Amino acid sequence: MSYRVAILGASGYTGAELVRLIATHPNMEIVGLSGDRKAGMAMAEVFPFLRHLELPRLVRVEELDFSSVHLCFCALPHGTSQEVIAALPRDLRIVDLSADFRLSDPADYEKWYGRPHAAPDLQKEAVYGLTEFYREEIETARLVAGTGCNAAAGQYALRPLLAEGVIDPDEIVIDLKAGVSGAGRALRENLLHAELSEGAHPYSAGGVHRHLGEFDQEFSKVAGRPVRVQFTPHLIPANRGILATVYLRGEPREIHACLARAYEDEVFLEVLPFGELPSIRHVRGSNFCHLGVIGDRIPGRAVVVAAMDNLTKGSSGQAIQNANLMLGAEETAGLMVAPVFP
Repeated sequence: MSYRVAILGASGYTGAELVRLIATHPNMEIVGLSGDRKAGMAMAEVFPFLRHLELPRLVRVEELDFSSVHLCFCALPHGTSQEVIAALPRDLRIVDLSADFRLSDPADYEKWYGRPHAAPDLQKEAVYGLTEFYREEIETARLVAGTGCNAAAGQYALRPLLAEGVIDPDEIVIDLKAGVSGAGRALRENLLHAELSEGAHPYSAGGVHRHLGEFDQEFSKVAGRPVRVQFTPHLIPANRGILATVYLRGEPREIHACLARAYEDEVFLEVLPFGELPSIRHVRGSNFCHLGVIGDRIPGRAVVVAAMDNLTKGSSGQAIQNANLMLGAEETAGLMVAPVFP
């Protein structure tokens, strides 16, 4: 069966990544694209790398016809999805890639994003979109909230360990490196080549990064008690990729065995042999996440490293994986593309 899909915010990085992946999807057809700032333009003008595809022209959201659309991907900026989604047809199934519906408590949303939630009733029905852990809920959901890319990497490294109690939940440090595309496509001085290249720097350090809201929510739920991690992200001069290095108290081989068991049947989550560590260059442009575990020189301590592509597994690929479940398609459809190397 062919499913007709629309993409809101198709002129951004995650929107373009959705188009790239859906172009080879056996069951999806793109019938609508919105991009308010680029309305009236062809996708080939906005993204010349998509020139080979026959695609609808970009229009404003209100110009889209949803009467024949099975599912809508919402790749709009944070803070704008709530009101847009609230105005969409109630029978339309939606995968939202923004942060607007990730936090189940509207008070937590206001705490981390500095404004009241504009659609609290919709928030109640949203399902958190970390596919491998919420499959059953996602299959029947009308609205799925895609995770933050940094939040996904940290959770893949830690959720099984917290669930099985093989680590100390009060001693978790996440040191994360992220490519610049995670900051979006808008022009900013600190993202200019001359400002970013040949260097790296921490940002949103000291417990203020918004993805900590997701870590608090999900880790506490898994552990059955409050869990607060230390988390420092760093911006690196790379277009794509997330490398999360997690420092833990626990037995290294027990930690490795726990992750290997948890992800044994997961197509997109690959646990490397003990002692081998992953690299973002080996997952670039793919929906795969590689995880590695090593011991530390201090007995009883371990290091877990997760590598993934922030635009694919961290956002658009994850969104398609969720949409496949919602539509009854093969979960891996359109997502088995190999990483790009070198």
